[in-house]
Amino acid sequence: MQRYRQYGASYSSPSAPVEEAEAQEEEEEEEDEYAEEEVCEEEEPLVEEGVQDVVQGTGGVNKEEVPQRKEEVTPPVSETEAKVPPVESKNGKRTEGGGDAGGGGGPKYSMFTWFVVLALLGVWSSVAVVYFDIVDYDSVIARAKDFHMNFSQVLQGKLKAYDTDGDGDFDVEDAKVLLGLREAEKPNVGDSPEKKTVLKPEDVSQPADATSPETWTTEETRSVSGSQDVESEIQAAVPLPPLVEEDFVPDDPRDSTHPYEDDVITIDTMGVLLEETLPEESVVTSGQYLTSSKLSQEAAEKPEPESEKLKETESITEETAEKQTQDKLQEKAKKKKPKLLNKFDKTIKAEIDAAEKLRKKGKVEEALRVFEALVQQYPQSPRARYGKAQAEDDVAEKLRSNDMLQRAINSYREAAELPDVTPDLLRAALKRRAERQQFLGRMRGSLATLEKLVQIFPDDVSLKNDLGVSHLLLGDNKGAKKVYEEVLEAAPGNGFAKVHYGFILKSENKIAESIPYLKEGLESGEPGTDDGRFYFHLGDALQRVGDDSAYHWYELGHRRGHFASVWQRSLYNVNGLKAQPWWTPTETGYTDLVKTLERNWRTIRDEALAVMDQNTGLFVPEEENLREKGEWGQYTLWQQGRKDGNSCQGVQKTCSLLERYTEATGCKRGQIKFSVMQPGTHVWPHTGPTNCRLRMHLGLVIPKHGCRIRCTNQTREWEEGKVLIFDDSFEHEVWQDADSYRLIFIVDVWHPELTKYQRQTLSAI
Repeated sequence: MQRYRQYGASYSSPSAPVEEAEAQEEEEEEEDEYAEEEVCEEEEPLVEEGVQDVVQGTGGVNKEEVPQRKEEVTPPVSETEAKVPPVESKNGKRTEGGGDAGGGGGPKYSMFTWFVVLALLGVWSSVAVVYFDIVDYDSVIARAKDFHMNFSQVLQGKLKAYDTDGDGDFDVEDAKVLLGLREAEKPNVGDSPEKKTVLKPEDVSQPADATSPETWTTEETRSVSGSQDVESEIQAAVPLPPLVEEDFVPDDPRDSTHPYEDDVITIDTMGVLLEETLPEESVVTSGQYLTSSKLSQEAAEKPEPESEKLKETESITEETAEKQTQDKLQEKAKKKKPKLLNKFDKTIKAEIDAAEKLRKKGKVEEALRVFEALVQQYPQSPRARYGKAQAEDDVAEKLRSNDMLQRAINSYREAAELPDVTPDLLRAALKRRAERQQFLGRMRGSLATLEKLVQIFPDDVSLKNDLGVSHLLLGDNKGAKKVYEEVLEAAPGNGFAKVHYGFILKSENKIAESIPYLKEGLESGEPGTDDGRFYFHLGDALQRVGDDSAYHWYELGHRRGHFASVWQRSLYNVNGLKAQPWWTPTETGYTDLVKTLERNWRTIRDEALAVMDQNTGLFVPEEENLREKGEWGQYTLWQQGRKDGNSCQGVQKTCSLLERYTEATGCKRGQIKFSVMQPGTHVWPHTGPTNCRLRMHLGLVIPKHGCRIRCTNQTREWEEGKVLIFDDSFEHEVWQDADSYRLIFIVDVWHPELTKYQRQTLSAI
C-alpha cells in the first residue's frame, strides 16, 4: 500500500479540482495507513512471496519518507502529454497518456516528445503490470489478515526463534531488526517472556541452626568412640562402636549421653564405611613399599594363595553375585508399585502430584510450601503429610540444617500415625524416619522406630536385618544376635543375616563357629554383605585356626577395593599416603622427637618401673582379643589426642618431655602408652585401624633373646634405648618367648604426609 500511495498520490486529473482531490486522497490515505499499521502489528511476517511485500511495505516507511519518494518517481508532464486522450484500464479506471498507439496517422510530435512518451510508457506499463492488474489493495490486506489468522499458530512456534526484542513472539519490530533497519534491544539478564520468578536461597527463611557444610551433622562426620587402642577396635572381633550422638532432645533421654563431635568417619545403617576411601592400587617402587598386593608375593613366612584356587573362589563369588543380581532385578520387576494413596488422597491426587512434581524437579522450597498448604487444608491426608516430610528432608539436605532434618523426622512420624494410612506409606515413613534418626546419631530413637516397624510387619526379613544392625550400632551384640537367629530360622539362606551373625560369633571368640557363616554370607553376594570388615574377620578367623586360605579372602577383599593390599588391611584410611611397613626417623621427619626419646630413655624407663612396682593396677590387660596366649598390660598417658591427667601424675617427667611434640600428643588416631608383655605371650597377626598414623616403639627393658616383632615379611627385635618405627596398618605379629618381661614405650604420631587441616578434622580412633 505504501508503494501504491507513492505512485498514485502523484497523479492528478484535469477534470477535477486538484485541492479537493488531494484532500480527499490524503484522508483516505491516513485512514488506510492507520488501518494498515493496526493490521501489521498483529500479523506475523509470512514467507510466501505475495505476503512478504505486505510486511516489508508496512515495516519501515514513515510519512516523512513519502514526499521524497514522490519526487523521485514523478516525472515532469508536458503540455502535449496532457492532451493525450484517456485510456480505460482493466480495472475500469481512467489514466492519462496513451496517444494514437494504434496509429497510422503519421508523426504529430517531435522526436523529443516521442522519447518522453516512450519512457513514460515503460514506467507506467511496469506499474500497471505490478499494481493495476491486482484487485483493490484493501482486498489484499483482508486476504493477508485472513491468511495470518489461519496460519499464525503454525508459524508462531517456528518464528519465535527470531524474537529479538524478548516479547515472546515474532512481530514487525523483530522484522526490522532482521532487515537491519534498527538494532536489537538487549534484554535484561534473567528476563523471560513469562517473567518467571526465581526463588533465591536468600529468599528462603532458613532455620535457626542452618549451618555450613563443615558443621552439618552427617553420618560421614560422626566420630567412632572408644577408650581402647584398637590395634583395631573394629578389626579385632569386638562389637561395632556406637556413633556419638547429636545434641538434640532425643526420643529416648539416653540418646544424649555423649556429646557430639564433628568428625569424618562413621558407618552407615548397613555397616558400610563412608569417606576416606582406600587408595588405588599402586606398584612397589625401589626403596619403599607402596600400596600393592605384590607385598604378599614377597612373604617368606606366610604361604601365598594358589592363583588357580583364588580365581576359582573369585569366579564362584562373582557368578553367585551375578545370579543374585539377576534374581533381585526379576524380583524388583515383579514388585508392584507401592500404594501410598488412601481413598481420600485419591480425590486430591492432582494437587499432590503437582507438589510432588516440584519436589522431584529440585524446587524443594516451593514444594515444601505447597505441601504445607495441603497439610493445612487437608490435615487428615497421610500422603500430603508424607510429602511434607520428604520436602523437609530435601530442604535439610540442601541447607545442611539439623533443625530442618528434625522437623522431617517428626513429620514422618505424624504421617505414620494418621488414620487410614496405607501399609506401604506407613512402612516407607517409619523406615525413612529410622534412617534419618540414625543419620543424626540418635541410635536409641532409631532402634525404637525399627522395633515398631518389625511389630507391624513381622514377616519382613529386611526390617529385622535393619533392626539387628541398629542393635550392633548401640554395642548390643546380644540383642543383635537374637534378631539374626530369628531371621536365620525363618530364612536360613539369608546372606545378610549370616555375615552379621558370623561377625557376632567371632566377637564372642567363637572362631571356628563364625567361619561358615562369614564365608557363606560373603559368597551369597547379597546387598550389604560385600563389606571390608567381613573379609577381614573371615581371614582373621581362618588364620587363627591355622587355615592359610585366609589370604585368598584377603586378596579377594583387596580386589574388591576394601583393602589397600593383602598386607595393609586398615579400614579408616586417607588416600595417597606413602605406604611402607618400616620407617626410619629421617623418613618420618620427626627426628627431634626420636632423639628426645632415645636421650631420655632411662628417665622414661625408671618412671615406668616405679609405676609397675607400686602395683596400682594402672597397667590394664589387653582386652582386644588379640592374644593367643600370655599376659599383656598397658598404661595409657594419651588417648585420641587427650591427656590422661591421672596417669601422668605417676610419670610426670615423661609427660613433660612429650608436651611440645604435637605430632604425638595431638594424634587423635593414636595413643601414648607403656606396654609390658610377660614371657609366653603370642599376639595374633593383626592390623591397626588406620593408615593415618605411624607407631614408635622405644625399648626400655628388653631381654636378650626371644622377643621379636614381624611387620609384613620382615622380622625385627627391640633394643634398649632405641626406637623402632613401623606402620601398624600393615599386618604385624609379636612373640615374647624370653625368660622375663619385656617393657616398651609406644608413641603414635600422625603420618607425616597429612596436612594440618586433615590432622584437625580427621575423626578420633
